[in-house]
Amino acid sequence: MQVLKAKFAVQLSTMNYHTRKWVKPEDLNPNQSLFGGRLLQWIDEEAALYAVIQLENKKVVTKFISEINFVSSAKQGDIIEIGIEVTSFGSTSLTLRCEVRNKMTHQTIITVDRIVMVNLDENGSPFPHGKTQVEFVKDRIKLKE
Repeated sequence: MQVLKAKFAVQLSTMNYHTRKWVKPEDLNPNQSLFGGRLLQWIDEEAALYAVIQLENKKVVTKFISEINFVSSAKQGDIIEIGIEVTSFGSTSLTLRCEVRNKMTHQTIITVDRIVMVNLDENGSPFPHGKTQVEFVKDRIKLKE
C-alpha cells in the first residue's frame, strides 16, 4: 500500500486566535493575493488591542516589530485569523508573538516573533504597568464583584 504525502504540512498551534478577517478585493495586491501592508496593518491593530486590554490602558504604542516571515499567501475569499500570545512582560512594555493562518486549512500565512508594545502615561512617556502575567477580562470582573 502506498502512503500519500500531503503537499504541505499543517502545524497546529496552541495560540489563541481572536480575530478573523475576510480577504476582499480591496485587500489585494497586483498579484491578486493579500497585500502585505494590509496584513501588517491588521497585525499592528490586533497587537495594540491586545496590549490595551492586558495593560488596562488606552495609551499603548508599537515600539518594535521583529523580522516578518511571509510563509504563504492568502487569496480573495479566504478567511484568515490572527493569533497573538504574550512572550514576556517588561516594566513598561509587553512583548507579543503573532501568527496569522488560513482559517479553513490552518496553513500559516505569516509569523512575527516579537512585537513590543509600550505602556504610556498621560504625557506620552513610558510608564510602568505593574503587570507580570496574562490576565483575562472575565477574571478581572470576578475580582471586582
